Amino acid sequence: MIQISNLKKSFGETKACDIPSLTINDGDLLGLVGNNGAGKTTLFRLMLDLLQADSGNVTYTFPSSVDGGVGEVVAIDPSQSEDWKQSTAAHIDDSFLIDYLTPEEYFAFLAKLSGMPQHEVDERLKDFEHFAGGEVLGQKKLIRNLSAGNKQKVGIIAALIRQPKLVILDEPFNFLDPTSQSILKRMLTDYNKQTGATILLSSHNLQHTIDISSRIVLLEKGVVISDIVNDSDEARQQLVDYFEEKA
Repeated sequence: MIQISNLKKSFGETKACDIPSLTINDGDLLGLVGNNGAGKTTLFRLMLDLLQADSGNVTYTFPSSVDGGVGEVVAIDPSQSEDWKQSTAAHIDDSFLIDYLTPEEYFAFLAKLSGMPQHEVDERLKDFEHFAGGEVLGQKKLIRNLSAGNKQKVGIIAALIRQPKLVILDEPFNFLDPTSQSILKRMLTDYNKQTGATILLSSHNLQHTIDISSRIVLLEKGVVISDIVNDSDEARQQLVDYFEEKA
């Protein structure tokens, strides 16, 4: 579970985040939507301790591992501890990538950091071959020489390969062709169902977000203005009405 409490961040006179309270439950596939400047990326960066909040906090609650099993529940503030990193993975933008490596070298580097053996990396990469589309794996290209869409694929694969309990993806559909977007939607929904992982994604593509999210949070100027359970067509209509009114 993730608990956000009194979280505030401003850049000069611009309020980028002002969230008194938001709870994200284990297993949520939560879509974050809003126009440019709504604060989606700022919120993700605060959650990943890439930005320092002006006030408030984020708390992750994970079950600890004890002798290969599940121990007591541990609450972690990511700004105060790094214990959350083994359970969390994210891709925000190209700055997350090490672009002088090939994709395979990058995945191996991340695996080494987390203690995953190389044979397990090789096995898990097979699950992403369809998504990679023959343009990412086995090409012996440095990441910096890949297209924007293929860099995006590298970042997404890197976020999922360790099978984290929490995945955060900022605009994951950007730069992907329609086929890759469809594959990604299936990948994320399957991963969510099979592992019970919590997935947070932001997207300007309202249709894709509605298609896969179990819950949708609408931001406007850093404020949560709607938190919608996406179990009926009412959610779609509410969002369509909001964005049409803003047009």
